[in-house]
Amino acid sequence: MNLRDSVIIVTGSATGLGAAVVKQLAAKEARVVINYTKSEKEARDTEAVCDYLGVESLVIKADVSVDEDCRRLAAEAMEKWGRIDGLVNNAARSVFADSKDLESLSAQQFMDLYSVNVVGAYQMTRAVAPHIKAQGEGSIVNVSSISAITGAGSSIAYVASKGALNTMTTALARALAPEIRVNAVLPGAFPSRWWAEGLGEEGAKTLFEKFTDQVPLKSVADVESVARTVVWLLEDAGYITGEMIKIDSGMHLLGFQP
Repeated sequence: MNLRDSVIIVTGSATGLGAAVVKQLAAKEARVVINYTKSEKEARDTEAVCDYLGVESLVIKADVSVDEDCRRLAAEAMEKWGRIDGLVNNAARSVFADSKDLESLSAQQFMDLYSVNVVGAYQMTRAVAPHIKAQGEGSIVNVSSISAITGAGSSIAYVASKGALNTMTTALARALAPEIRVNAVLPGAFPSRWWAEGLGEEGAKTLFEKFTDQVPLKSVADVESVARTVVWLLEDAGYITGEMIKIDSGMHLLGFQP
């Protein structure tokens, strides 16, 4: 797919990986929808990068766990540009809970994570699919996690939700072919403010030192590297669908346990 003048929606794109994807798409002259729920200032900062690059963007506040918001995201993109070519389901939620303490998670916490990480991705896909199909070709990339393979992550609820997202990726790849390719990226942990917020600065630093020491490649991907893989799946991977691309420095080879 030629990204120049295409229209790509990236959920959860005010900061972190989503923002990095938006900036890389803008550098390729794609028009982008920047989505946020709380971080309006950061979303505007990301928009400013698009402006600097001379690329049109649209900032929309929407909660992907709400179906009406998902449909509105698609409708506003169509109203502005008359087309949608791709979607990156990046919006996600997590909670830090000791996996050995089964009392540390409530049913409501599971539901809260699934409502964004799984149902949200489904609702966004449903909202954009007819418009992408109308273009004749397009691509959807789901941002999963290597924790879906290793079973180790911030919480069992998070791990389970990403496992469900992987299975849904396969199902959607079958359902939406041949016009739409659907793939997922499975990053290992990469430095972000999310880890510092959950574990504290020192806790996050210690964890990443452990990651770096134990993974086979002896380094962990940064956010830009993960974003490049997302963009590649949108742009160049014309004969790839239903795949889960691991970006984890070989962490899955170890059955890694933090």
